[in-house]
Amino acid sequence: MDVANGYMAHFVDRVREFREENPGIVLIAGNVVTPEQAMALAEAGADVVKVGIGSGSVCETRTKTGVGYPQLSAVSECAAAVRYSGVKIVSDGGCITPGDVAKALVAGADFVMLGGMLAGHREGGGKLVTKRYRTNEIDPDGDSLIEERQFIEFYGMSSKSANEKHYGGLKEYRASEGRTVQIPLKPSLDETVLDLLGGLRSACTYVGARNIAQLRQRARFVRCNNTHNKVFAGGS
Repeated sequence: MDVANGYMAHFVDRVREFREENPGIVLIAGNVVTPEQAMALAEAGADVVKVGIGSGSVCETRTKTGVGYPQLSAVSECAAAVRYSGVKIVSDGGCITPGDVAKALVAGADFVMLGGMLAGHREGGGKLVTKRYRTNEIDPDGDSLIEERQFIEFYGMSSKSANEKHYGGLKEYRASEGRTVQIPLKPSLDETVLDLLGGLRSACTYVGARNIAQLRQRARFVRCNNTHNKVFAGGS
C-alpha cells in the first residue's frame, strides 16, 4: 500500500482494515520518515514499513513542498522504533552507488529500493528514445559525422508523466512532485547487479562481517564532510 503521504489518518485506517481482511498476506505500507509513524503503521498491521520522502532521484517533493527528511536518519530512527516488533524496513530513495546501499543496510534497512540505479536498462520497460547528434569529427567529404545515442525515459511516481499515464492526468489543484528524465541506455542489468553485489561483499570484508546481518553489527558511522577523493572524478 503505497502513498506519498503515509501520515494521513485514513491511510493508517486502511492498512488496519486490509490486515484484518487479509491476515496471511505480506503487507508493505508507506511512505513515512519518522519513528512515531513507522510504529503506527507497524501497529496497524504492516509487515514492512517503507521509509523515504523526497529522497528519490526524480523526486521534487522537497523543492515543491519543503517537506522531507534526511534519508539515512529516517531509516536509522524508523528501524530503531520497530526493531522489537518484528517489522521490517525498506529504504526508498537516496542510493546512488553500491556504497550507499551498504550504508542503508547498516543504518537498519532490511530492503533497499533502487529506482534510479536500475533505471536506464531495457529490462525496466521504459520508453526507448533514439537521438542523433552532430559530432566535431569531419568525414572525407567535409561533413560533420552524425552519432546516434539511445536513452530510456524515467519518471517519478508523483510527476506529471506518471499522473497522465496512470491517473488520467494531473489535477489542477495539485503540483507535479517528480521529474521526467532521459537516462543514457545502460549496457547490461547483470553488470549493474554484479557491481552492486561486489560492493556489498567488499563492504562486509572491510568491517569483518560474514554476511549482511553481521554488517549491521560490525560497522559504525563517523560524521564527516567528504568521503572520497574527486580529483579525477571527471576522467574516463
